[in-house]
Amino acid sequence: MEITISSEELANGEMSETHLNQAVHAVRTDGYVILSDIISHPHLDLVREKMDEDLHTLMTASVLPVNFVKQHLQQDPPPFAPYVFRDIVANPWVIQVTRKVLGEGLFNSCYTGNTNCPGSGTQPVHVDLGQLWQGLETAHPAVSLVINIAPMDVTEHNGSIELWPGSHLDTNVALDDATIKVDERLVEARREIAPPVRGNTKKGSILIRDMRLWHRGMPNHSNHPRQMIAMVHNIHWFRRRRRVPFNKGCEEAFENCQIDPNVEFTDEPIDYIFRNHPYDYHEDSDEKVSG
Repeated sequence: MEITISSEELANGEMSETHLNQAVHAVRTDGYVILSDIISHPHLDLVREKMDEDLHTLMTASVLPVNFVKQHLQQDPPPFAPYVFRDIVANPWVIQVTRKVLGEGLFNSCYTGNTNCPGSGTQPVHVDLGQLWQGLETAHPAVSLVINIAPMDVTEHNGSIELWPGSHLDTNVALDDATIKVDERLVEARREIAPPVRGNTKKGSILIRDMRLWHRGMPNHSNHPRQMIAMVHNIHWFRRRRRVPFNKGCEEAFENCQIDPNVEFTDEPIDYIFRNHPYDYHEDSDEKVSG
């Protein structure tokens, strides 16, 4: 589902009860919702320009942080001023939805992203988090929601994400499984009853999805990289590993945030370009996986 936030809602800083209920219902039943045009385009332009610049630096790494197949790279956005904005890191309309789904006391656990480069392949269908327990007859409520923000229009042409509606309620993939990839037999069986859709979004929109939702990165047929910023909002009792680092000078973006932003401000340089590593990537398997 895609919900267009009205000018009145934008002025009020919160969604109408009707829109909020629609968004929550979509997340619970389909596993995702899109909120349209709630981020400043100039803010996105500035971040995209810096991520384009950082990509050239990232490509000099001796080992690229490839996710599954070539040209799908883990790339974090810059965690320092003037590239950190409230409507990205603490968007009030997003938080209204995630608080309603996850309850009070929720917190953010990361500020990361990925870049889908031209000539990329097709990732295997996977989850970012499986069900918390094995052998469930019914899926438990959401514990983690991914916030995806692309700084440009995203279509099938430049590699919009593939989403499998309702798959977050499938109990076949659990947290302690050996892999986050979904078995091909399960994928083909689900295709018969609920085929995938593409998560196309307009510039300024945000995709909120249950972390258990089956998805995969698709080929980028354009001549330009397609960046995606990502955060994860978690239920209050979920595990915490570390605070999310930002350089000092970004404090204002998080003031009066309606969730725990879980941030640590530092004067020290943050290695946000080279800190990521490859995930389940083997060069000799590229052709087999991406087809």
